[in-house]
Amino acid sequence: MEKKLNPRDHSLFLKAFRKYLQYVNSGLYFRKEHIIGLENVPADGTPVVVVSNHQNCLNDPLCVCLMLTDRRMNFLARANVFNNPIFNKALRAMGLLPAYRMSHEGFNAVTKNKVTMDAAGEALTDGETIMLYPEAGHQDKRWLGVFKLGYLRIAFDAASRMEFKQDVMILPSCNHYSNYFHARTDMLIKFGKPISLKPYYERYQEAPRETMMAVNKIVRDQIQEMMLHIDDLEHYDQIDFLRDNGYGRKYAIENGFKYNYLPSRLLSDQKLVNALQTAYSEQPEQMEKIYSDTDYFVKELKRLNIRDWLFISNPGIRALLLRALGLLLLLPLFIISIIPTGLLFVIPKIFLKKLIKDNMFISSFNIGVSVFISVPICLIIPVVLLWIFCGFWWALGYFIAFPIMFILAWNYMRMFWKFVGTYLFVAKKNRSKIQELKALRASIFERLDNILK
Repeated sequence: MEKKLNPRDHSLFLKAFRKYLQYVNSGLYFRKEHIIGLENVPADGTPVVVVSNHQNCLNDPLCVCLMLTDRRMNFLARANVFNNPIFNKALRAMGLLPAYRMSHEGFNAVTKNKVTMDAAGEALTDGETIMLYPEAGHQDKRWLGVFKLGYLRIAFDAASRMEFKQDVMILPSCNHYSNYFHARTDMLIKFGKPISLKPYYERYQEAPRETMMAVNKIVRDQIQEMMLHIDDLEHYDQIDFLRDNGYGRKYAIENGFKYNYLPSRLLSDQKLVNALQTAYSEQPEQMEKIYSDTDYFVKELKRLNIRDWLFISNPGIRALLLRALGLLLLLPLFIISIIPTGLLFVIPKIFLKKLIKDNMFISSFNIGVSVFISVPICLIIPVVLLWIFCGFWWALGYFIAFPIMFILAWNYMRMFWKFVGTYLFVAKKNRSKIQELKALRASIFERLDNILK
């Protein structure tokens, strides 16, 4: 008979810090967050191992943690971030545990993982939730890697500690981003159907590895079905460009999907990617030519410093003048907005190129800098000073206006770069090349339509 478990609660400080993280992550950094399948998440107090694809470093666990606010979450993180004694204590208090890797910490350090595994197993026996990424590292593509079995060892070990009387659940999930690197974009978390390990207990005790491999396949297959998985890595860049730009937009609209609504667009992208990969297996010569032309098209866009969306709107001189007028009219509002929020844009760029070698750390780095440096300087300190010297209402007004000013400043800069792109698109020096690319783009679309339909 299963007994009622008593997971730990967060301290008051950690609850407040989580609210602060939600403000930065959900209020400032992301434009829109979507959560699907929340009804599939087992109730707090159930031993749950959340398993997910891993594509955006810190953002992946952070967004899950900030959405599942009803429970104590535990995560495994790179061991090197625990080297600082202060960080070590703070991270462990927030539920993070060090994972040692042979490629980074060496063979001797890997033996310390037993302590981590034991701590994770103990959290499960208390009815807490842990989150693991079985790929054992993040991907730099929308692709699902090979799963290690460590998460199942932890889960079955916890069940063994509870004498196989308590159910342990595996909850497959996936994350998906409209853009990995930019702020003010959309993200999605999808939870699949939880998998009870109880039916596997007897089999596990007789053949542990074979049982874990069978469960692992079920978990991985469910995650791959939920996420955008581009299996054709040889043509990954071309497929990703086609689905993320004009053809993907056209395909979504023609097939009844909502292109600007990320959950619907994910379904459209999945269908398009599967169609493209099937088409290549059936008509490799025709698709190879399309991918070759797409590659040339993308390289020319980069050389001209323009984007594919310009071929959709097809702007002329009039559009250029209207954008210039809009920028001019909104300039005073931009100046007012950028003065208090400017450091949110400047500080990450100062250190980004020097410190970040892996692009998949960019958004995590930006959020981290915002949490610990930019927002305290731009928001917290001014609010405190206004409260002391001007009164509560001034401080409250600044606090409410701050995210609005940040969003206004961000959108103004987007308008500026769209103006620059429009100028390059209509510039006389680029006219002949633009006409060539228009014709090539139309040809690619027409050939794809004929093949896919």
